[in-house]
Amino acid sequence: MAATSTTSSLGYAWRTLSVVSMASVLTGLGGSAINVALPEIARNTGAGATAAGWILLGYQLTTTVLMVVFGRLADLFGRRRMYLLGLATYTGAALLAGLAPNAWVIVALRVLQAAGAAMLLTNSAALVSDAFPRERLGEGMGVYVASFSIAGLIGPTLGGVLAESLGWRWVFWFNVPIGVICLVWGAVVLRRPPPGRRESGLDAPGSALVLLTLGGLLMALSEFSRLGWQHPVVLGGLAAFVVGLPLFVLRERRAAYPVVDMGLFRERAFAFGTLASFLNAVARMGMVFLVALYFQAVRGDDPVQAGLKVLPLAVAAMIASVASGFLQRLLSARTLAVAGAATTTCGLTVMLAVMSADTPYPAVAAGLVLIGLGSGVFLPSNTTAILDGLPSNRLGIVNAMRLMVQNTGNVVGTGLVLSIITAPLPAALHQSVFAGTLAQLSGEAVGQLVTGYRWALGTMATISVLTVLACLARRKAT
Repeated sequence: MAATSTTSSLGYAWRTLSVVSMASVLTGLGGSAINVALPEIARNTGAGATAAGWILLGYQLTTTVLMVVFGRLADLFGRRRMYLLGLATYTGAALLAGLAPNAWVIVALRVLQAAGAAMLLTNSAALVSDAFPRERLGEGMGVYVASFSIAGLIGPTLGGVLAESLGWRWVFWFNVPIGVICLVWGAVVLRRPPPGRRESGLDAPGSALVLLTLGGLLMALSEFSRLGWQHPVVLGGLAAFVVGLPLFVLRERRAAYPVVDMGLFRERAFAFGTLASFLNAVARMGMVFLVALYFQAVRGDDPVQAGLKVLPLAVAAMIASVASGFLQRLLSARTLAVAGAATTTCGLTVMLAVMSADTPYPAVAAGLVLIGLGSGVFLPSNTTAILDGLPSNRLGIVNAMRLMVQNTGNVVGTGLVLSIITAPLPAALHQSVFAGTLAQLSGEAVGQLVTGYRWALGTMATISVLTVLACLARRKAT
C-alpha cells in the first residue's frame, strides 16, 4: 500500500515538473530570442537607443520588483491560481506585443509580460518542492534548472530565424501556442490546494521602495551615456537610489511581512552566497546580447548568423549544468561554485584579450565556451550551497530572496552593459548600435564601439573576480 502511494506521489511530482519545466522553457525562449532579434525589432519599429534598451530592461526590472510580491500573493490566494494566471498573462501580453505599432508600446507590453513571468518564477521552485518527496527533490530540481539551459540553447537561433524569415512580430507570437498548451496542461495537472489557513500580509511600502530604489539606479545607468552624469534624469535616478536604499532597509527591519528578511543576512554563509549570486549575474547577464549585437553591429551579420554564433555558450552551459549534479558527489557544492566562478572569469578575460573589429570566430567561441562552462557549474552549485540544510519552513523565503537578488544582478548587469558599450560613441549613433547597422556607417564608429566592448568586458571580468572572492569567503564561513 505504501509503495503504491509513493508511486502515485512520484507520478504527480513528475507531471508537476513537466508543467513547470514547459513554462520555464517558454519564458527562457522568449528572453533569449529577443536578445538576438532586438536589432531587427529596433529597425522595424524605429526604436531609439532608450526604447530599445528598455525592451530588455523594463522586463527585467519588473520581474525583479514583483517576484517577492507575487510570492506573498500566492500565499494569500494559492500557488495554482497564481501560476495559471501568470501563464495567461505572459501569453496574452506576447500576443499583443506582436501587434504593437511602435517600440514604446512593446516596452509597456513587455512590462505586462514580466508580471506574468514573475508569477511563474516565484512559484516554480515551490511547486516542485511541494510535489517531490524530500529524498527525490534533487532530481526534480536538476531537471527544472536544465530547462533554462534548453531555452538558452534554442532561443538565440530561434530568435534569429524568426526575425529574419517571418518578421519581428513572430519573435513574440511564437510564445502564444506554447503558452496555451502550458496553460491547459497546468489546469489539468496542478491540484487545487486543500482548504486551510494561509499566511496574510503584504508589505506595500517595501515593494514601492524596491521599485523606487532599483528603478532609480537603473534609470541612471541606462541614461548617463546619452544624457551625461549632470542631467536631471540621471541625477534624479541616483538620488532615488541613495535615498531609497536606507529607507528600504529601515522599513524591512520593522515590517511584519517584509519583502526581504534582513535577519537572514546575519548568517555569513547565506550573505556571501547571495552576494556571489548577485555578482555572477552582473558579470555574465549581458553576454548573449553583447555577443549577438557584436556580430550584427560590428561584423554586419544577420540575426540568424549572430544567433548561431552564440550557441557555444548555451551548449557548454547545458552540459555543465547536467554534469554539476554528478560532480557534487565528488566535491562540495561550495567548492564547485568557486571553480565555476573562476572559469567564468577566465572566459571573460579571454574575450577581453581577443576583442577587436576582426577577431577570429574560434577565439570568440573559446571565450564563450569557458563562460558557459563556468555559469553552468556555478548556478546549480551555488543554489545548492545556499539552500542545503535549510528547514522546510525557511526554504520558500530563502529561495524567493535568492531569486530577487539574482534578478537584481541581471537588471544591474544589463544596465551596465547597455551603458558602457555605447559610452565612447556620439549620442547620435546609439540608435545605429541597437539597430545593428553601425557596421554600414564608418570604420571610426565601429572602432569606438569596439572600445566600448573592451570597457564592458573589463568591467564584467573585474566583477567576476569579486564573485570568486565572495565564494571563497563563503567557504570559510561556518
